[in-house]
Amino acid sequence: MANQSNLFPGLDSPLVGKVKGERASMAFPFFALSKGRRMTPLLYKDGNVSIEIRPSSTGVATIYDKEILLYVASLMVEKMNEGIDPGQEFSFTAHDFLRVTGSNRSARSYDRISQALERLQGTQVRTNIEAGGEGEDGFFSWVSEAKVQYYRTGNDKKRLKAITIRLCDWLYRAIKKDTRILTYNQRYFSLSPVARRLYELARSHCGYQERFVIGLEKLRKKVGSEDTLAKFKHQLSKIAEDDQLPEYSIELAFDPKVPSLVQEDTGSAPRRLRKNSQVLVVFYPKATRGAALNYMSAAS
Repeated sequence: MANQSNLFPGLDSPLVGKVKGERASMAFPFFALSKGRRMTPLLYKDGNVSIEIRPSSTGVATIYDKEILLYVASLMVEKMNEGIDPGQEFSFTAHDFLRVTGSNRSARSYDRISQALERLQGTQVRTNIEAGGEGEDGFFSWVSEAKVQYYRTGNDKKRLKAITIRLCDWLYRAIKKDTRILTYNQRYFSLSPVARRLYELARSHCGYQERFVIGLEKLRKKVGSEDTLAKFKHQLSKIAEDDQLPEYSIELAFDPKVPSLVQEDTGSAPRRLRKNSQVLVVFYPKATRGAALNYMSAAS
């Protein structure tokens, strides 16, 4: 296959290296988890961190729309690794983006890119998380500009030529100045929305050696799930049982510091009841499974 840079001079694609992501956008819930149009704001507050996401007329940008930001971040990091000072504007082919993310190259996929760009540009983000040593008051969009160039074929059908986007200042500073960049496993793109967020949290908190332990309710908020706690716990249990995450595993344990309730059963011995508020979720690299199991055994 011909190099796309030769076919369309001036493009930043193809991406040669691995997919990269910026840590803050991995560690916190910035994107809607469903493919459907979400018209209600996303709100997150934990300690000193606050995030507010407002929809445009096409809804809030989704975890699937984020794939474009990951792809562009990867192009940017690749330039930085080559000693090139990158600008905020990037041009690439839809073909290469779909290749990297493992998507099929159908007409529907090209339409999905256009819709994703519209949501990324229309979604309004406000956060007190600083990037590159600078904070921002007010709202910003993930991309300040986005356009799709096309050409006409002999039968007058549109064919995408190139996509051009301009990254927002916040994300650009986070990548260029903070350089808290982490590599994504290629299997990320085949995961469900909740599993994607779990992988991102594992990747941003565990690295390749550390264990990360978090309470069930706090994890639900960090994931960005609006399911009930019971339903969210059921999802986690399924993901843990099937060991779905690449590179990492999760297990559910009980917090030994939270006392169990005792219920008197008529004609029987007292029974200990454990509530969801006691549930801990343990993330650990698959390579450290033994140490993690020892922890969970002590916590049970």
